[in-house]
Amino acid sequence: MSRGVSGFAEPGAPPEPAQPCDLVTVPARQGLEAVDILRLRDGVGPVLHDGGCDTLGFLVPPGTADGWDVPGSACTQTYGCGVEPGAAYGSEGALPEPPVTGTGWLVPPDGAYAAATDPAVLRKALGEAARTIEAVDRCR
Repeated sequence: MSRGVSGFAEPGAPPEPAQPCDLVTVPARQGLEAVDILRLRDGVGPVLHDGGCDTLGFLVPPGTADGWDVPGSACTQTYGCGVEPGAAYGSEGALPEPPVTGTGWLVPPDGAYAAATDPAVLRKALGEAARTIEAVDRCR
């Protein structure tokens, strides 16, 4: 399989089956800050939002949940659920289904820079986001 720099399949390559992933969930405010940080610097993988927009979920490589310890967040295994690398809008213009029921895409797979967000990079972005929010709240 020919893979692009982003980790997605090259255009015209045969589709791959959905890949397993873990899911890091964070409060929406911190998650939105982290998405902005990742978009500007390191790249972000697909990101989900819950129906009430209270939390965001970052798709991360499988196995991340085993060592995730960032306060204020949780990382869960999806047990084989995932997204198809390079998933794009279907023929009807619809996004691919998110791997978690009751969620929608904030950053869909075809709008992401990678198939999953690097956990070490996400950890740093979440820390920076928390410090930014703390600084803004102190100024109020």
